Amino acid sequence: MKKFELITLPYEANALEPVISAQTIGFHHGKHLQGYVNNLNAAIEGTPFAEMPLETIVTKATGGMLNNAGQTLNHNLYFLQFNAPKADNKPVGPLAEAITAQFGSFEEFQKAFVQGGATLFGSGWVWLSCDAAGKLTITQEGPAGNPVQKGLTPLLTFDVWEHAYYLDYQNRRPDHLNALWQIVDWNVIGERYQNR
Repeated sequence: MKKFELITLPYEANALEPVISAQTIGFHHGKHLQGYVNNLNAAIEGTPFAEMPLETIVTKATGGMLNNAGQTLNHNLYFLQFNAPKADNKPVGPLAEAITAQFGSFEEFQKAFVQGGATLFGSGWVWLSCDAAGKLTITQEGPAGNPVQKGLTPLLTFDVWEHAYYLDYQNRRPDHLNALWQIVDWNVIGERYQNR
């Protein structure tokens, strides 16, 4: 049995439409992420990394192993943070309070986060993460980058690799980023924040 397996989505492939199409989910989850998981399992076989949790591999590995571990972790967090689209979708509770305290308002946070994703050159990720005290930060990370490598807890991420949006949005990355707010499951993000 392989150590890591493709995560099961907590929603149907078409549940995120029209924000993300079932076709994109099929390719992105079923092919891209499956490929990273398969490559990671092959890379760690017979090494000390085979006994480590995914987050530890991401902080210790290098080269191809890091690329596949980082992509697996990033995509797991990405796919598990969504649910069906809804209007006026906003965080509540301690996370909402922290966002307002840190960024001035939820709307200002959204602008800064989308800007981080829209201006990242090439492929990668934009993250909202926090430190142990709950201080929030927005970071741009490269292809396999994850805030755990900086000692932070990853909360929310938007994937700006073209495979995440090109079938649905072509080259309109900012449109894709702005649409994603409709499908963020703030209960999941809030739990990540409170369990840091």
